Amino acid sequence: MLERIHHVFAGNGLITAFAVVGLLMLVCNFISKYLTAGRVHGSAIAIAAGLLLSYFGGIYTGGKHGLADIALFSGMGLMGGSMLRDFAIVATAFGVDVNELRKAGANGVIALFLGLVVPFTLGGMMAYAFGYTDPVAVTTIGAGAATYIVGPVTGSAIGAGSDLIALSIAIGLVKSISVMIITPAVARLISLNNPSAALVFGGMMGTTSGVAGGLAATDARLVPYGAMTATFYTGFGCLLGPSVFYLVVRALLG
Repeated sequence: MLERIHHVFAGNGLITAFAVVGLLMLVCNFISKYLTAGRVHGSAIAIAAGLLLSYFGGIYTGGKHGLADIALFSGMGLMGGSMLRDFAIVATAFGVDVNELRKAGANGVIALFLGLVVPFTLGGMMAYAFGYTDPVAVTTIGAGAATYIVGPVTGSAIGAGSDLIALSIAIGLVKSISVMIITPAVARLISLNNPSAALVFGGMMGTTSGVAGGLAATDARLVPYGAMTATFYTGFGCLLGPSVFYLVVRALLG
């Protein structure tokens, strides 16, 4: 019986992968709601859990593809591959209503540019300080400082190795969790109490899950506004990362 079940799951790898990820999200959302009181978003917990599972899967099999090296979870390789990932990003970016974005005015546009340039610059400088001098490595790590989505998309586009892409995801995850936790604490100090402020905040922070989780803990009515510019930020970052940012870094480092 167990062999038949294993055969069915392994033979339908992609469906199994969706089921496993769905179950993981259910558990992580439960943890978020009851153990963190919603202060840490379920998606951030799920990403951390996914990285741990991938790590232990690699140790168990001695392979390089995490859980995908285990026959039962082989569908993870397709589900977590660049095709579905990039499709999801593009689909999310196309869901942004530009007319709504205009309501933020010039402040929203400035926030988007600063929100991308500042973390990318800081991330690139930190990478260089720790000995990374290759333009591909510096760009990938800098993009990861923007978000954990912009990092791997940029790295894949410019030919970064899996170790650099994993590092960019980890950096972005730290940022996402930090935004979730800090937002409720500083909301009153920065007057984050209206839709316009939420639009600017989402453009500055950029990490959609971090902004959504932080605003949900602050005032749930602000979540759609912050999430909208944060989503636009992701698409904009995926456009600038492997093009403008990479060319600038390559011109500086040679």
